[in-house]
Amino acid sequence: MGATLERTGAMPVVLEAFDAPRPLRILARSLVWPFQWLGKRGDTELPPPARALSALGPAYIKFGQVLSTRPDLVGTDLAHQLRVLQDKLPPFPTDVAQAMIQSELGQPTEELFETFSEPVAAASIAQVHKATLRATGDEVAVKVLRPGIERAFQRDIDVFYFVAGFIEVFSPGSRRLKPRDVIAHFEGVVKGELDLRLESASASEFAANTQKDAGFALPKILWEHSSRRIMTMSWADGVPLGDNAAIDAAGHDRDALGTRVLQLFLSHALRDGFFHADMHQGNLKVAPNGDIVAFDFGIMGHIDEYTRRVYAEILYGFIKRDYQRVAEVHFEAGYVPADRDVEEFARALRAVGEPIFGMDATRISMGKLLSYLFEVTERFGMETRTELILLQRTMVVVEGVARSLSPQLNIWDVARPIVEDYIKKSLGPRALASDLIKTLMVVARFGPRLPRLVENALAAQAATTTKPEAKPAKALLVLAALAGAGLAALGFWALAG
Repeated sequence: MGATLERTGAMPVVLEAFDAPRPLRILARSLVWPFQWLGKRGDTELPPPARALSALGPAYIKFGQVLSTRPDLVGTDLAHQLRVLQDKLPPFPTDVAQAMIQSELGQPTEELFETFSEPVAAASIAQVHKATLRATGDEVAVKVLRPGIERAFQRDIDVFYFVAGFIEVFSPGSRRLKPRDVIAHFEGVVKGELDLRLESASASEFAANTQKDAGFALPKILWEHSSRRIMTMSWADGVPLGDNAAIDAAGHDRDALGTRVLQLFLSHALRDGFFHADMHQGNLKVAPNGDIVAFDFGIMGHIDEYTRRVYAEILYGFIKRDYQRVAEVHFEAGYVPADRDVEEFARALRAVGEPIFGMDATRISMGKLLSYLFEVTERFGMETRTELILLQRTMVVVEGVARSLSPQLNIWDVARPIVEDYIKKSLGPRALASDLIKTLMVVARFGPRLPRLVENALAAQAATTTKPEAKPAKALLVLAALAGAGLAALGFWALAG
């Protein structure tokens, strides 16, 4: 990797973007310079950082896509250079794509499509062609996987596993970050992205969840023209969300768009627990009517109801500047080891949150903030939560997209109405009644089996306990608890009605 960065000219650009100390710059370049001939040459038409990452492989491109949304972390120049990784990578030949379509769908492209364009977008996984259906005359987008992409990704993932194992062996302090678990999670996400049937299913579910969201639209999936390596959907006209000049020329309000894209993400994550987890500018457009149009559903995030409530309480605590409650939620959820001091953790969180409030968003250094937050997690022994990786990653990307549209945007001000609404609906009396009803329904399913379950439990206890007199009391407590839950649920149900 170092040799490729040096050979493509990306090494000094990257070191400068991350403001590396001068001794580190000298050391890094002196170590890799003699071996730069081992590096890959890459596409000389691309900017050096994009050239290096695209030469290294598709997994590195994914990493570059994330960085391209964060000019506040890597600088405006580097972010702009990496923007080409979103949808402007070198395409593969159109005749290869047509051959794949015939192989997958069983018909030549001439029979399926009246017109079939050269690639209009090319990213790390696939490229897109604009076509016209011969049967209906509708314009569609045809997504085709890159040839050999499965093998290329597996090669990169094998390297990542090797590096993660190396880090775990030689840096014991890093084990709390679970490097191998993180790579395993990434591998699962990527393998799902390499089957376009799963992406089509995700798009269909996402459309069902968001059909009533104002100012948001999705293309329609054409299942009869889709397969494992081919996905066809209705064509979406619009201006790329990363082209501020075109957005201004079309008369759209960038401040409103920045607010909306962030609030849409929070709504999908909290309300539905199912969200678009690759929301960089290359996967978003602004339709002529002002709607935000999303596409590319290969990476979708899912979080269960309990985790959504924890996440909402943490966000709400930061919004209300109630750091004590934020700390308590971390301990209640098991995110921080129980032997740590909750008061001290609350003070550390205050140091994270307070610099954000009352400050112009353009003056907030997200790099310094994330650096300090990492120190806090290390000091309090917090381990990586793999179930939250996609949520955290997407939050970083979406905030970067929103602030590229509206540099003055403050994430907490924008998030407040969405989080407050979710808190009211999910943590109030009606939510409690709903939870109790669900519990009662589960108990009811086991109703016919309850007597036998209780008898088996008593028999098992009788075989192990030395105090037979305790058995009836325990059994009665179990039955009383079940009955109490049922009565409470019915009572709250009646109140809610």
